[in-house]
Amino acid sequence: MSVEADLERFYSYLESERRCSAHTLAAYGRDLAALIEYCGPQLQDWDGIDEHRIRGFVASRHRKGVSGRSQQRQLSAIRTLFNFLCRHGLARRNPARGIPAPKSPRRLPETVGVDQLNRLLSLPCTDALSCRDLAVMELLYGSGLRLSELTGLDLGDIDWQQHTVLVSGKGRKQRLVPFGSKAETALQRWIRERPSLLRSDRVMTETALFVSRRGVRISNSSIQQRLKKHAAKLGVDLRLHPHMLRHSFASHLLESSSDLRAVQELLGHANLSTTQIYTHLDFQHLAGVYDKAHPRARK
Repeated sequence: MSVEADLERFYSYLESERRCSAHTLAAYGRDLAALIEYCGPQLQDWDGIDEHRIRGFVASRHRKGVSGRSQQRQLSAIRTLFNFLCRHGLARRNPARGIPAPKSPRRLPETVGVDQLNRLLSLPCTDALSCRDLAVMELLYGSGLRLSELTGLDLGDIDWQQHTVLVSGKGRKQRLVPFGSKAETALQRWIRERPSLLRSDRVMTETALFVSRRGVRISNSSIQQRLKKHAAKLGVDLRLHPHMLRHSFASHLLESSSDLRAVQELLGHANLSTTQIYTHLDFQHLAGVYDKAHPRARK
């Protein structure tokens, strides 16, 4: 088989067996295309890529200004590819195993302050679109959903009795996430308005919880644009994006409960280490309280 055919087989494996999203597949494609381009047209088979060539690839990306985090992702993609190739007898070894990427400082996630959130969530419901947008923000902040999880919700995913929503997360893993009374009120108001955006022939067949003004499942980009619009209109001085509300959900919950494991489950993180980034935010909050309150800290 050719290198191209092996890559197609690998992408098919990612999609069908690992259930990677279209976004993840696109990222794998870009990262591996960069490696193939670096190796050049003389690459005939996978054994032509050794540890020396992988190190050269990493160094070339570093010279181009690619961040350490991006290089870590690229190396992860290469390791996953070669693990697949070795299992199927298409390569003899994994040349990327053990090769480190340059470290880069971990950026703390941006969050929204409580006062700013109160302004955002006081959005008046004057029409179907504003009712929808309020329900979107209440779920993003109240349940900590990812944007793709929110746009993928169907009407049947809401359990009104248990006050939970069934979410399909990364790798199509499902989890139940609770929502509060504010989100319930906003959702019920939106459900009443939702039919006004649907075409008559789709009222009974459209399953999406959130639809656009055209009556079809809303896109990620539409929600991103609407949040920015509302933040500007309500005088919230920040570049609001959906993930910022998820970060705020995690940070505020951890700040109040200190239950890292529960926050991990609610966010749908596979590894606790991913959730631990919010402990740094919590420490920053505690440090701020200390600086303001402790007699030996005040200047």
